[in-house]
Amino acid sequence: MSPQGKLAASLSLDLDNQWSYMKTRGDAAWVDFPSYLDVVVPRFVAMLAKRQLKITVFIVGQDAVRPENAAALQAITAAGHEVGNHSFKHEPWLHAYSPDELEAEIAGAEEAIARVTGQRPIGFRGPGFSLSRETLSVLLRRGYRYDCSTFPTFLGPLARTYYFFTARLSADEKEQRRQLFGGFEDGFRPLRAYRWQLDRGALLEVPVTTMPIFRIPFHVSYLIYLARFSPWLARTYFRIALDLCRLMRVEPSLLLHPLDFLGADDGLEPLAFFPGMDVPAQKKLAWLDGFLADYSKRFTVLPMSKHAEVINARGDLPLVTPRFENETTAATATS
Repeated sequence: MSPQGKLAASLSLDLDNQWSYMKTRGDAAWVDFPSYLDVVVPRFVAMLAKRQLKITVFIVGQDAVRPENAAALQAITAAGHEVGNHSFKHEPWLHAYSPDELEAEIAGAEEAIARVTGQRPIGFRGPGFSLSRETLSVLLRRGYRYDCSTFPTFLGPLARTYYFFTARLSADEKEQRRQLFGGFEDGFRPLRAYRWQLDRGALLEVPVTTMPIFRIPFHVSYLIYLARFSPWLARTYFRIALDLCRLMRVEPSLLLHPLDFLGADDGLEPLAFFPGMDVPAQKKLAWLDGFLADYSKRFTVLPMSKHAEVINARGDLPLVTPRFENETTAATATS
């Protein structure tokens, strides 16, 4: 609880670049690493400054090692935002990596992000919400304070079906991506923060929040999709989700994506398949500004690390045994 009497909440942005969306979709042109960072970073930095918000930006290591991205990435920490680790190659099949591959993937991104931004990540989010027991173990060994890779919704398989329908993927590539966006069992994961119980200790998990009771998404990309049909409906839906969080004492963690700040007039034809990319950027930015106003009115909005500190200070978190892939139960509380 903040001094103003509001529940704490967090706001983060997964800085997936143009090439990473193209790669996941099976577009061979991703190998040229097309980027929109020089457009989207100034845009979101300006909007967050207007709202006096500090957030956590999860950066992909591959972007951090490319010199042409340095100025944009440095602008994030210069504006006072936190950076997090979003893996090196942004492959949503991260859970299938060997232990050595996982260590190299997380460490390589961590070092590249620290080198370019001057800030070492202490939080991690898996690409496409990819997560495994070994990933959590690597994070704990490397001193991470929190993970935020879980997305407790039943709609993951539906999102994956839509993605496969619009993507140009071979059968092998679809198999590789078969756990993209998670499974039906993810809807049973906890909404509130908890600690993963691991062999060598415990690691804080801060889920990307879905609507209490219904477990349906309300991250901003989803809201923008709804706003295409009715801005009033999208805003009302969001307010209901936030009010349910307050009623049930759920401290939300709200997720942004770069395409929330980009639109049909930004010359991103390879991403036209993405929902909401048929809307002009200024219209999306106006919607987004309204969503952020609603969020700030109801909660004390913090970067992920500050939110994690508030959560940890309570000391009443359940321990959860991690279960993934072929295991039948998504998470089992042990205390």
